[in-house]
Amino acid sequence: MYPNMDRILKVHNVNDYTQYIGAPVLHPLVSVIHYDELEHCRHSLNNYDVFGIFIGDETLEQLTYGLIKYDLHRHALMCVAPGQIGGKTDTGEEIHTKGWALLFDPELLHGTDLERRMSSYSYFSYNTNEALLMTDLQRQTIVTLLEEIRQETENDEDEQTRHILVHLIGLVLEYIARFYALQLSTPSKESTDLLTRFENLLVNYYRNGTQHKHGLPTVRYCAQELFLSPNYFGDLVRQLTGDTASNVIRRFLMQRAKELLASGMSVTETADQLGFDYPQHFTRQFKNHFGFTPSEFVKKHK
Repeated sequence: MYPNMDRILKVHNVNDYTQYIGAPVLHPLVSVIHYDELEHCRHSLNNYDVFGIFIGDETLEQLTYGLIKYDLHRHALMCVAPGQIGGKTDTGEEIHTKGWALLFDPELLHGTDLERRMSSYSYFSYNTNEALLMTDLQRQTIVTLLEEIRQETENDEDEQTRHILVHLIGLVLEYIARFYALQLSTPSKESTDLLTRFENLLVNYYRNGTQHKHGLPTVRYCAQELFLSPNYFGDLVRQLTGDTASNVIRRFLMQRAKELLASGMSVTETADQLGFDYPQHFTRQFKNHFGFTPSEFVKKHK
């Protein structure tokens, strides 16, 4: 449960938040906010029904994403999607903050190519402590587009305006995807250690008998144990290995299956030891992976 639910701002549309912080209302479905221009502003913990992109141009401490507390560093970009809760609880004091925000309603995208592409932008499901840490040049690229979007919201609302807004927002999302790909592919202590910690996690999963309680290890479980969101974890593994996290888990399982079968375990015992619900599911996955059944493997290695 979230604390102080009555103090959460319900952002049903973009201007619920725009009006709350005293920014100009320019369009019913899109809002671009430059916090530096606001005379009066205060924190809010928000429950979003819209998409949001926030750029912090200063360090913000003790923000909330779900039940996670985190600090947001300068030039960090974070994204939220409908159904998420984020921000910082209002203490009643006025603040002076710096940065930008873009909020857009899913209705704006209805029937567009961008609507169909939205699920590919996995960073909307990252934890916000996995924010994009931008360079000055990357920040300026995004801000320039935000300024263009804001200028476009000042025009009369018609189909052409909507088309241009969707196009510009799409460019913002593509640049964020590019910058995140660069961040994920840049060597860091986190990324260097991740694959080792991932493998150790799988080894300990079976060493501790966790499969008897939870079944096969999942990407979600591994991400949670490594303190990452499933999407960020999956994208980081893909950048490091060129393959999906689920395939990494599958290869680990199949190698372990070979070892168990070679040690004398039956197909049924091996399936149970790995955490499969049914031996036939294990047999199917084993054959899909190796091109031959577990029974054929056992027969060949007798």
